[in-house]
Amino acid sequence: MADAARETLDNAYDVAKLLDCGVDREQLAVLIALIERGVNPEALAAVVRELRRESEAVGRE
Repeated sequence: MADAARETLDNAYDVAKLLDCGVDREQLAVLIALIERGVNPEALAAVVRELRRESEAVGRE
């Protein structure tokens, strides 16, 4: 990974931690890559929220 890209990811990860987003560095890198490839960020956020809800529901069963 180029230095600039690594620094950008580090900064984004720091913000994600401050906002308590619950994503690790690898997950954040995937999300950023999807957005860079044109995925709608709002739709992506909705999918992440839904996957978390489903994961929590399965964990309670």
